[in-house]
Amino acid sequence: MDSCVLVPVEAEAFIQGLETFPLKEVGSERWFSQHTHIEKLNMQAILNASAVHDEFVKDLLVLYGKIPTLVHEMILVEVWKHKVFPILCQLEDFNPKSTFPLYMVIHHEATIINLLETIMYHKDSCEAADDSVLDLVDYCHRKLALLAGQATGEAATTPKQQEPEGKADVSSTDSMKDLQVQSAAGEFEISLKAVSVLRFITDHTESVSVINRMLCTHNMPCVLVQLIDCCPWSRCKDGEVEKYTNGRWQRIPVEDHLKMTKLDGQVWISLYNLLLKEDCQRKYDFNNFNKNQLLKLRGFMTEVLIDQLPNLSELQRFLAHLTVTDPAPPKKELILEQIPEIRDHIVRQNSGKWKAIAKYQVKETFSPSERDLKLQAERLNQVYNLDVMESLLPEKPKCGWCGEAAAKRCSQCQGEWYCHRECQVKHWSKHKRACQLMVEVSEKIQKDLHVNS
Repeated sequence: MDSCVLVPVEAEAFIQGLETFPLKEVGSERWFSQHTHIEKLNMQAILNASAVHDEFVKDLLVLYGKIPTLVHEMILVEVWKHKVFPILCQLEDFNPKSTFPLYMVIHHEATIINLLETIMYHKDSCEAADDSVLDLVDYCHRKLALLAGQATGEAATTPKQQEPEGKADVSSTDSMKDLQVQSAAGEFEISLKAVSVLRFITDHTESVSVINRMLCTHNMPCVLVQLIDCCPWSRCKDGEVEKYTNGRWQRIPVEDHLKMTKLDGQVWISLYNLLLKEDCQRKYDFNNFNKNQLLKLRGFMTEVLIDQLPNLSELQRFLAHLTVTDPAPPKKELILEQIPEIRDHIVRQNSGKWKAIAKYQVKETFSPSERDLKLQAERLNQVYNLDVMESLLPEKPKCGWCGEAAAKRCSQCQGEWYCHRECQVKHWSKHKRACQLMVEVSEKIQKDLHVNS
């Protein structure tokens, strides 16, 4: 039986109720309620897309014109993380009993970019985003520039690198530091999702303003060349090549070192769209700097790469032609251009009020009572149904002992899988310590949330 998070009627009610919030209300009870709705919509959208079912979540978001609302809420949390969260971390009188509500706000941005990655694959979603596509292009540029900048500076923020190394007994101050670490680690995952969202925009957009924004304002082709050059989702560790796929770093066998990842493909397709579409070629300025940057791509365009993505042969021919020509500069035309408004409006509306907002949220939002914490935990327990979460996994579980497909898991920690009891018994000596730690952590979290009776 297929897993299901929402039926269409429930999804319709949730989508109709989506609204934009002022920055001050981020993390409030009403905001948290909408967060749980968006979490469910995200999971159902992924289930529908994975099973190639009727994608009713996407259809309803398009029908009710709510994609701009999602973009607004994502950028709202991005601004909150940059402007308000650092102040909260510095307030000496802020010692939360639980950092759980803060974590949910930080996680919200990742939830929305994940939902957008799923639905923006379709052209009607891009069209329904309307003027907010400009804001989405700016958002993607910020994330890609961050990704490229960190990788170039050899300080890429990854979940693996950002694991806290503190003591087991964590004080409230340490909890806030851990939260900052988690927020920084989450930026890496969010930035990778932004790569896919940008690719879908380059696939579908026909807007002169959006094309101009990508090519002239942000010079996206050069940003993408830098990503190809530094490849932040690939690294060498202990003499082994690792690539970030399906949400984690995985060791790559020698025979697969040249195999293209999904992220590699997204960047190359974005470049293909931006450089070979006729509208884009007319707009882009192939000056000496841009031309030299683009010609770096020739060194990466091997036969192995083109075998995996045959369309790149056209890009290869274009670059070969570019080496011996100097394209004419774009014609200067009088254009009435739209500009993005969401982030500027949020920043302008709250400028000079960041500390006041932080203090308000300390008092009204992030110091919840035991009852409120318990209620939030119960709501999220309903959202993150274990059976549904399993169906969202990109890979089927494998036995912790023999590596075969597994259908049973450890009854204590629920974190390790086995194909038969015999394998579980053989693996117990290795798994025992990790199992005990996971159980202890789970009990500590429950205690922190006051869920235990």
